Amino acid sequence: MEVRELSLVTFTILIQMSVGSFLVLGLVHFFVARKAGMEQADRMSDRALLAIGPIVVLAMIASLFHLGNPMNAPRAITNLATSWLSREILFSLVFVILGGAFALMQWRKISSFAVRNVLAWVATAVGLVLVYSMAHIYMLETQPAWNSWATDVSFFATMLLLGLLAVGAALVANYAYVKREDSDCAEVQCGLLRDTLRWIAVTAVLVLGVELVVAPIYLATLAVGNAAAQESARIMIEDFGTLLGLRLGLAFIGAGVFGFFLYQNASSPGRERVMGNLVYAAFALVLVSEVLGRFLFYASQASVGI
Repeated sequence: MEVRELSLVTFTILIQMSVGSFLVLGLVHFFVARKAGMEQADRMSDRALLAIGPIVVLAMIASLFHLGNPMNAPRAITNLATSWLSREILFSLVFVILGGAFALMQWRKISSFAVRNVLAWVATAVGLVLVYSMAHIYMLETQPAWNSWATDVSFFATMLLLGLLAVGAALVANYAYVKREDSDCAEVQCGLLRDTLRWIAVTAVLVLGVELVVAPIYLATLAVGNAAAQESARIMIEDFGTLLGLRLGLAFIGAGVFGFFLYQNASSPGRERVMGNLVYAAFALVLVSEVLGRFLFYASQASVGI
């Protein structure tokens, strides 16, 4: 894989995970605040929120390398009317600015909760439009493997699946910190963590189900398409069949099998260590799976007429 394609895999995976994490963490904070109050919600989510920052920074650094010459980055934003790439760059910058401003305000408790909440949901909306823009960069008539409804589904599924499990891993790490530093609130936080991880496990299994249903339908659609589409299907099945099977297998084990056991263990007090290990393992396997999936996305392209 060329450096440019590697940077695309890195950028798209990391920025989609960041948007998904921001969305999932916002929902977690909302429901925990309703159940246990704002103080417990902040105690549970503030450190996890700051963990998103380094991921976004790495994603933005990687994005510079798929522009050819990083010094041309300012020029790439000048064609908003017709270019999905320009829109992607704009929404990336706006998401980073709004998300960073919210993180600072939330950590320092600047302004009222209502103002911070509005800023958080505006940043989330921008992030969702960003993922949509990323998908539509590849809606090219000359690339039938990309010019498909499956590209939208794939990008948003990656966003949700990685966002769910990344937040789950961050919340487990946060609970370990809380338990060590403030044992008085650890019992309350433990109960909230178990409830949250059950919700994360169920949602991850549902998103996995979407991926597993879409994959064969997408391949079948390519197989009956034009010559370029059929070539993409051949590349994916014959040239990279083992990699495709590994990608789907890791996703199934990480989000499906581990998700099932995570739900079971999160339902029983005293299983926190096993629960944490399951979350970390599920996140690691699904991250590898999604990286493989994005590699296949780029490797299987075949242009019309070539």
